[in-house]
Order: sequence, then structure tokens, then C-alpha cells
Amino acid sequence: MNEQLNGFQQTEEFQNLNEYQKAAVLDESPACVVNANVGSGKTTVLIGKIMYLYLDRKIPLEKMAVLTFTNKAADEIVERLRKIKPDITSEQVQGFGTFHSVALRMLKSSLPVEKAGWTKEFTVMDPDEETDLALELIAEHGLKVKYKNRLKKRLEQEYQNWLSGKEESRYRDDLFRLYPLLAEEKKKQNKMSFADLLRVSTDLLRTEIRKEQSCEENNNGRIHPAWILVDEVQDSDVLQLEFLEALRGESAKIFAVGDPNQVIYSWRGTGDNMFFLIKHRFGAKELTLPVNYRSNASILTAANRFLQFGNRIQGTRNEERRIVVRNYYDPFQEAEYLAERIQTLHRNGKSYGEIAVFYRLQSQSEILEKVFARHGIPYELSVKKTLKDIPVLNWLIKVLRVSVNPSDTQMAAAVLKDPVYGGKNLSCRMERFTEDIGKRPAVTAGELFAYFELRDALHPSSAGYAEDERLVMDFLEKMCTSCNKEAQSSGGNFTGAVREFVNSSALYGMKTDAGEKTPGNMSAHEVAGADTDGGERTAATGRVKLMTLHASKGLEFDTVFIIGVNQGLIPLRCKNFEQEEEERRLFFVGITRAENDLELSWYTNPGERGVIGEPGRYLRMIPEQLLDYGNTGKQESVRSGAGTDGAGRKSDLRQLRRQVQDQIRLKREAAQKPEIVRVRHRKYGEGILVSEDEMMMEAKFEGYGRKQFLKAFGEIEILHS
Repeated sequence: MNEQLNGFQQTEEFQNLNEYQKAAVLDESPACVVNANVGSGKTTVLIGKIMYLYLDRKIPLEKMAVLTFTNKAADEIVERLRKIKPDITSEQVQGFGTFHSVALRMLKSSLPVEKAGWTKEFTVMDPDEETDLALELIAEHGLKVKYKNRLKKRLEQEYQNWLSGKEESRYRDDLFRLYPLLAEEKKKQNKMSFADLLRVSTDLLRTEIRKEQSCEENNNGRIHPAWILVDEVQDSDVLQLEFLEALRGESAKIFAVGDPNQVIYSWRGTGDNMFFLIKHRFGAKELTLPVNYRSNASILTAANRFLQFGNRIQGTRNEERRIVVRNYYDPFQEAEYLAERIQTLHRNGKSYGEIAVFYRLQSQSEILEKVFARHGIPYELSVKKTLKDIPVLNWLIKVLRVSVNPSDTQMAAAVLKDPVYGGKNLSCRMERFTEDIGKRPAVTAGELFAYFELRDALHPSSAGYAEDERLVMDFLEKMCTSCNKEAQSSGGNFTGAVREFVNSSALYGMKTDAGEKTPGNMSAHEVAGADTDGGERTAATGRVKLMTLHASKGLEFDTVFIIGVNQGLIPLRCKNFEQEEEERRLFFVGITRAENDLELSWYTNPGERGVIGEPGRYLRMIPEQLLDYGNTGKQESVRSGAGTDGAGRKSDLRQLRRQVQDQIRLKREAAQKPEIVRVRHRKYGEGILVSEDEMMMEAKFEGYGRKQFLKAFGEIEILHS
């Protein structure tokens, strides 16, 4: 609608900004960090900055790198830009994405990755895959590495110490001998970890800077952007900071926005000082966005009690609604109340999608799920359920990964050793994929199904074949639609498009939202590029959101219930001051998701080990005049059955409690119950497979007991019925 305008400053979007937002948009300092209070229009300012540079300062979008922490955040920025200027093309915004995706794109297109030991056809491995490869190397080389159950975390935490030249690991084991072996094996198999993407691109960018400095002609614009804009900069870790510095080169300007009061991911390597570290490292000017447009006055007054950095949050809404505090005997009584309360809100005109329930631990959702289902309340459980949880699709992705990267012997072994799926010609098909079918610009799902002989690989005689075939065909159709479009638009081939697909899958996860979406109705983009962090900015679905406090970051709802505000749960018991400060920031994030109504509750009998049956200290930090104690009376504990409607009501709750406990127990037992695989031997008849490894199989036969067999002799037949 604004295509004919000469500049962004003449648009309605700019005129609607407040004075703090305008100052940030117009600032052209070599480096600027914006301390954006919660709900202050951070994304609006970022969009405004991009459009000001593009329309007023005539900086091409191709000369900007916009770095975000989720794929959805990058997509939202592009979508909002196109609302202002609809003719923006995908090619113009190739530099918009997560740190890892931008690094990946540069390694594929403009950086000499061959000098680092990989080829342009490398694939991306997720942290679990890297850990599995490390365990293989530990066994192969006889290394003594402690705490293998925490190896993934150890590999990440001690990597910088190894790079800096330290001679010994924290636990004085062979971990530092493992790193060079792992690095060499990844190059051999032509794949990179998440950390490799940033580390290798950083090293190559620094090499390019040195080359440019030694040349008479400055080629700085060839790789380094003119402007770098960073969203949620407070969540950066050391590797991302170094990548940012290398990407900047000699002359790029940096504009970063974030909120140090919302640092809640310390296990990822970030810290509460990262915002200020970036400010001082780049000599950045600091601006602020102090005005909150989201929450009512009571919520903001309470939030200011938990503010750790910066000035008080200023609100734009004068109306005050008290924050309700309720006490329940236990989570069962609370779940029943929540169901009735939410139904009442819905009858009074509030959409289910405007309501959310937050908790500290994912296990707290089980009771809510059962009770909400019993009451017919639609809900969406924010759990990162990925296609890795669906065995047949997990196996199929590995097949595709080997097909586009034949050097990946780790994945090839995983495919061929799979105890359930596979066929005799599969190895040859994966090896010849590019020559046989991958050079074409388009391939259909049916052609892929036939090429890999998936009918035989999925075993048509098995009881689960029909469902496996449906899942596979639906997935392939979505993938082929996406990959064919990519291959044709880029002038590439199907192999290259599939490689980009599996790389995106590794980076962002192949996610299906529990309680709402299944692989059968996911779009190709959702399958291959869904966020690992949620990242939706609004509650658009007509379902009540159930989620942890961590998952709530970046969202907003009309009405928020935060449950389990007990000492030992919110906040959790902390080992040190840093953990305690992060718990406080996490509660701050939770309460500031609410626009109008906020309700906090605690239990007399929490039922969780280590949780005390008394209100958490955060409740006592909220000013008394802001609170409505609802069913509790003024800070009084409710004894068993209090707040109910007599003996009949208490009897109903006891019955509900037993029903829900039984359902949860049966669900856990079913999940832990191992799958029974039946086998047949020509002499001993039918039996049950007990165990197997690469060479041997052990089975138990009625009347004969346990017997062991060499796989090479093929004496055992697996029954797939």
C-alpha cells in the first residue's frame, strides 16, 4: 500500500512510533544496542529500522544481515516487511535468518569451505547425532571418558577450553583426545555440527578480512554486509558473538535489540551479562524502549518488582485489575477449577486461544490434559514432538541423508542396521541416488517410493504397514512439493534441494505440535523448518495453550494462569546465586505474557518431591494492594477440601484423582513396555527375540529356553505379523 512513497518516514507505520522507537529507527551509529523492555514493540522497531535503511538510506536488502534466534521470528520479520512493501523478493532477504542458517548459507554460497576440510555438499548433524558419533569413537579408540550420560553437554561446555589450549579436561579424562578425532571424522563424513557452522564460518570470514586488508582494492562488500541487525541479542552465546564480530568486518554497522531481563537459557551458553558484553565489545551506543503496550498497570507494577536491569517499565494503560492468587489442596483440585473457570470465560465470549496455563515442569501438564479432555476443552500442548518420535519417518530421513551425502557412513550404518525397516537393494539405491534420479529438477512422491522399494522396506506383512505407508507417502508428498519448487526456482536439481531440506530439518527440527498437528496435515515448511523454540507471537489457534514458562517467551495472551507457585517449584531449588537470578527472570517472563488477567496459584499438598506446601517467595514480593486472594482468604492455607462445595464435591475430586492417577500410570507403563518381536527357527519353532547386536541374536523358545545364533547363518526369521 506504500509502494509509491519516497521514504519510510512518510509512512503511517513511522508516524505511529513513539519518541523512543523513532530515535532507535533513525539512529545511524556504527554500533547501537537497544534495551527493549518487555512489550515495548521490539519487533516493530526492528521492522522500522530495516525499512528506514531500505527506503530512506537506499541500503539494498541484500546488503543487510538480519539475525534471529528462531526461524519463525525471521519469517515474521519478512512477512511484516512485505505488508509495507509487497514486492520484496525471496532473493532480497536471503541474509535474513537464524545465526546458524545464515552461516550455513554463506558456507554453501560465498565462503571457501573446502579450505576448512569440507565440500559444498556437506550436511548438518544435530547434537544427538554428534553425541552418537562421539560414543562410537570413544569405543573404537578405547578412550576413558567420564559421565557418558552427560556427554552431549560436556562436549559443548568444554569445547572452548580445548580450543583455547587447555591441556586437560575438567574431569581429567580423555575428552580432549576425543575432540580432534571427532573433528577429523566429521570432515571425513562431510558433515558439520551446529557449533561447526559458526566456528568454521567465523574462521573463514576472518581469513577473508585479512585478505581484504592486504589487497589494494577493498572487496569488503563481497561477503560482509553494510548493516547487521540482531533480534533478541541477549540470548547470544560466545560462538554467536564471535561470528557477529567476524561478519561485521571492517565497516559494517550493527543494530541490536534485546532485553537482559529475559535471559532464561543459560544452559545454552548465554548469560545475563551478554547484552552488556556486546555493548562494550563493539563500543555501542545504548538506547532504551521503556514503554510497555501489552499489560495492564497492576501486572506491570508487579513486574517491576522482578526487574533486574534498566529503569522501571512504563505502561500505557491506566486500568488496574488485581492479580488473583488462589490456593488449592493439590493439583487435582486445581485442574478441576481451571476447567470450570476456562469454560465460564469461554461462555462469556473469550476465545480459548486467548487463554494460557503456564507451569515450571512439563510433567505438570499430565493432570491438566486428562481433566481438560474430560470437560471437552480444546487445548494445545506445547511439546517439541518431532518426527524422530515416529520410527518410520525417523528411518526415512536417515535414508534421505545418506542419499544426498554418501560419505555419511554413520547414517548409512543406522539405516542398514535398523531392526524393523530395510530392504536388500537399499544400500545400492542410496549410493546411486544422484545418478539415477537426483539430477532431475523434479521428482514425485510415488517415484521416490518406488525407487527406494519402500513397499518391501516397510514389510507389507506387518501389522503396522498401512499406517507406515500413509505416513511415508504423506511426508514424501509434502517434501517433494517443497523440494521441486526449490530446485526449479534456483535452477538446481532434486538432490541439492533434498540436501537443503535435510539441513533445514537438522537445524530447526521436524516438529509436529502435540495436541494439534500430525504429520498428515503439516505443510512442507512446517515439516522441514519448524522452530525448536515455538516462537509464535500471538495465540491464533482456538485452543487453550498449555506450556512451560520457558516455552512462553515471546508470546502474549489475554488471560494467563501460572500454576504451582510453591517454594521449590517456582522458584526451583537453586545451587547458586546465578540460578536463583535466572529463576526470577523466568517468573518475570511468565507474568508479563498476560495482557489483562493474571492468576497465580499454589498447593497445600503439591505432591512433588522437594516442593514445600507453602506459597513461593515470589508471591510475597508482589505488593499487597495488587492482589485478590480469591478463594484463600488473606494468605491463609486451605486444608483438605477447602474451597469445594461440601462432601459430595470432595468425593468427586477423590474419584477424579484416582481416575487420573490410573490413566497416567497406565500411560507410563505402556511407554516403558518393550516391543515384543517374535521369531521362528526351523527346529525350535516360534519364540521371542531377547537381544541382538551386530553379530549375534538371542531368542527364547518355550520348552527350549534361551538360544544364541550367528546372524551370518540366517537361522532366525523375524515374524512381521
